[in-house]
Amino acid sequence: MAPPAQHDTSPKEHRGQEQAPGTANVPLYALIAALVCTVGLGATLILGGSVFAQVIPGLPDAGEAVRWGMPIAKTVMDAAAVLTIGLLLMAVVLLASQKGRLSPQATGYVRGATWSALAWSLAAVATLYFQASEFLAKPMGQVSVDEVTAYAGSVSAGIGLMFVVLITTGIALFGRTTTTATGGLWLLIASFLAVTPPALTGHSASSGAHELAVTGLALHLVSICAWVGGLTVVTYHAMRRDAQEPAVAAHRFSRLALWAYVGVAVSGAASALARLYSLDDLFGTEYGLIIVVKIGLFGILGVLGYAHRTRVLTRVDAAPAGKFGYTFRRRGFLRLAGAEVLIMAAVIGVSVGLGRTAPPPPLESTVDPAAAILGFPIPPAMSLQNLLTLWRPDLFFIMLVVVAGFLYLGGVRRLVRRGDKWPVGRTAAFVLGLLTIVAVQLSGFATYAMIMFSMHMIQHMVLAMVTPILLVLGAPVTLALRALRPVEKRGDRGPREWLNAFLNSRFSKLVTHPAVAAPVFVFSPYALYFTPLFPTLMNDHLGHLFMGVHFLLSGFLFYWVIVGIDPAPRKVPFLLRILLLLVAMGFHAFFGIAIMEQATPMAMQYYGQFEIPWMADQAADQYAGGGIAWALGEIPTVMVMLALVVQWSRDDERQERRRERHSRRGGSDDADMDDYNAYLAELDRRSRAAAGGGAPAKPAETESGPKQD
Repeated sequence: MAPPAQHDTSPKEHRGQEQAPGTANVPLYALIAALVCTVGLGATLILGGSVFAQVIPGLPDAGEAVRWGMPIAKTVMDAAAVLTIGLLLMAVVLLASQKGRLSPQATGYVRGATWSALAWSLAAVATLYFQASEFLAKPMGQVSVDEVTAYAGSVSAGIGLMFVVLITTGIALFGRTTTTATGGLWLLIASFLAVTPPALTGHSASSGAHELAVTGLALHLVSICAWVGGLTVVTYHAMRRDAQEPAVAAHRFSRLALWAYVGVAVSGAASALARLYSLDDLFGTEYGLIIVVKIGLFGILGVLGYAHRTRVLTRVDAAPAGKFGYTFRRRGFLRLAGAEVLIMAAVIGVSVGLGRTAPPPPLESTVDPAAAILGFPIPPAMSLQNLLTLWRPDLFFIMLVVVAGFLYLGGVRRLVRRGDKWPVGRTAAFVLGLLTIVAVQLSGFATYAMIMFSMHMIQHMVLAMVTPILLVLGAPVTLALRALRPVEKRGDRGPREWLNAFLNSRFSKLVTHPAVAAPVFVFSPYALYFTPLFPTLMNDHLGHLFMGVHFLLSGFLFYWVIVGIDPAPRKVPFLLRILLLLVAMGFHAFFGIAIMEQATPMAMQYYGQFEIPWMADQAADQYAGGGIAWALGEIPTVMVMLALVVQWSRDDERQERRRERHSRRGGSDDADMDDYNAYLAELDRRSRAAAGGGAPAKPAETESGPKQD
């Protein structure tokens, strides 16, 4: 039985709470989790058969050491990634900051993340070596440094791991001196970026449904790392007897975990649909059975997470408020969290084993070479019916539309429920902007844009010159600033505070400057279509994704400067906005004409790979695409010009009302001149007081009117 003095010496803020068990047993718990992960990995490798490869006599083989060593190195790499992201999440998101600076405990978690990032980097190097050995079919120890370097610089999987090594090494170095919340946020973003390269070069890159597989696996890994890493570090934090606001951290993680759980569910379903061709593949193949095991573990985690939200955190909310707003009940939280962490450790092992298991082959082998590039065979001749039925399920843009629409309509609902008004026109404009994304990125336009330059140009023009106008007129930033609640603790940063910090950052001021936003919008099409960059990006799904996101962002920034309603770092005069608009539209018109005047078809390195029986002339289709680029530029010009006229007239009305109010208070018609006169009068008063050597005189009544009682 512990002596009573132990409770008397605890910090005041922890009195009345359940005593933390301490962190002495953390190494034991970590060992148990490692064993569970190893068992899950071994069982999956044996079930999938990847470690019992049939070696054909006379052919080179990497050997048993490589077949077992690579999944073990990959498991260590994933575990280090999970821990790094969890530590940075705790430091930046879950713990309260202090006026933009990390608290002492948060700083300690960032320092811990540097060590786990170093382990992540070393494990990535080991994985790179094993991959090179397997690729070259040489046993471990017989692969030279030059061969590994050549593999890392020429093969996509090796290039992805090199990015991981570079990013994680940067986290390990820069994290040693990071003390601000902004610096910690950049480290967290870098850690999420380091997770994605291996996901983009595995089975997903060779899957038929690129739009589902690539984005699905990347989202799956990001969601799992945030979920597993966050829960692991929150559990450790709750065990600390000097923990900073453990209840607040647990409550914040609960909201984050719900989003991560949805992300894991959606991305997992998308990845399975991209690799399984029938229901028989789910229960009749080793790959499908491993997915069934993951689904079972995922369901158990969902039940435990529901118990957390409905039992443990509900009791926290119902407990008497203490210094930090909650009386934290650690025992119940730790029991459920410990069980979740062990199951998650098994999930990590199973996931690595699944990545080493070959997915089932397609039901029918295709002889269409276009299917290997596009992910689908050449579609039939274009018609209105085919445009409305041959949809492409691109998970990235599906998530973009759904999440953006959900957040926007949720913000409007919050304003309406508290009695505030939000213009219906803004909501209609934003929703219509999202529907244009659906029209060109998910419908038959997206299917035909893969093989027809004219359809691709429709995609480009809509994403760059129509969708951004509608989204900007929806004023999403203004809605977020009004709908998001400020944090309870002064000096901390929540979503609203982070948004404010971003709007006032140097980066925001740079990218929204007319001298930056306008040239990027105007000249990026020339840099894309008249260089070898275009066929290179068209040959890869990530290239398509990059082009779509770039068109959308560059257009959004330009039209935010021109016709934006949201608060911006600077206010651009209306005459300059009109001038920028006319210049940009002139360059876009010339861009369309330049495409029409091309003597030979563009990007034949890509389009020349397809034999399209119903399209005889690629040059004619390109000519039509140039005409589309020229003609569609007129529509946004008219839309924006009308919006500018309306905004300018309303701005003049506001200025006039401001002058009238100022005049009624006793000022002149020129409010700026009144302020200037008041400033001069104050300087004169101070100089007279200094010359007289006495106390400053009472402020004189200036032209702006006498002081009101």
